[in-house]
Amino acid sequence: MRIISLFPAATEIVAALGAADSLVGVSHDSDYPSELLEGIPRVTHATIDPNAAPAEIDRLVRVADTLGDALHVMDADAIAELEPDVILTQGVCDVCAIREGDVRIIAESLWNPPIVLSLSADSLDEMLNDIRRVGSVIERSPLAEALVKRLEDRMYTVHERLVNAAVPRPRVAVIEWTDPIYNSGHWVPQMVRRAGGIEVMAKAGDRSRVVTMREVVAAKPDTVIIAPCGYGVERAAAEGKAQLERPDWSDLARLRVWAMDSGGLLSRPGPRLADGVETLAQIFHPMVFPRPPRSRAVALSPG
Repeated sequence: MRIISLFPAATEIVAALGAADSLVGVSHDSDYPSELLEGIPRVTHATIDPNAAPAEIDRLVRVADTLGDALHVMDADAIAELEPDVILTQGVCDVCAIREGDVRIIAESLWNPPIVLSLSADSLDEMLNDIRRVGSVIERSPLAEALVKRLEDRMYTVHERLVNAAVPRPRVAVIEWTDPIYNSGHWVPQMVRRAGGIEVMAKAGDRSRVVTMREVVAAKPDTVIIAPCGYGVERAAAEGKAQLERPDWSDLARLRVWAMDSGGLLSRPGPRLADGVETLAQIFHPMVFPRPPRSRAVALSPG
């Protein structure tokens, strides 16, 4: 079977199901597990610079949205040459990955149109169901069920330890973008709850939205997680430190503030969301869980 994955979470699901050797093409930002993706053609590219400052990225996204321009573009000729049997895409976020409609247009134009599976999870349960759906399409359903069971068991283990410890839930604000400030969205508030916290700025299933610093402060969080969408932990930490030096962020500097690997642990609806729940629990409850590794989260302010 020849599989093309057009967004990182799908790539991670395929790899977790032991089918990385069936990937014939992946998106430009598919980077995990890196050792299994070497040499696989990249069939997409971004139309804006992902290394630009947060405010500039936000401006470019808004301009593209106004003009109806795509933020991610496929190499249609390369996809045709790869002759995929299955194309995995998404329908959650046009900012984060290729637009589903664009994928279907290209797929239908191929000589032998492939199966197009669009994943659109906005909760942990739907992410687990997407693993099952991918497993079914690539003929690895038993492995998918086993993977889902392992992920559920890991998250339930976090729950059990919290119940046994009878610890209070901290009030948490996850900041998904810094300039302008966005709250968390989709599955992240649910992850916070699974990790023993209360997300005070967002509700599970809702999309992230622009909020003011006044709103963040008024929500009275005990712990703030700075995790700009798609950033690794080092970049998130650098951005968090820079923002905390601003006068309008001074109220947050007095709280417990952590930077977290969003790209790996929060923003991709794939298997590593279980790692994200475990990492959040380690941040929220240091008396119950070990300190998270620096590859996942970094403390910016002890509070």
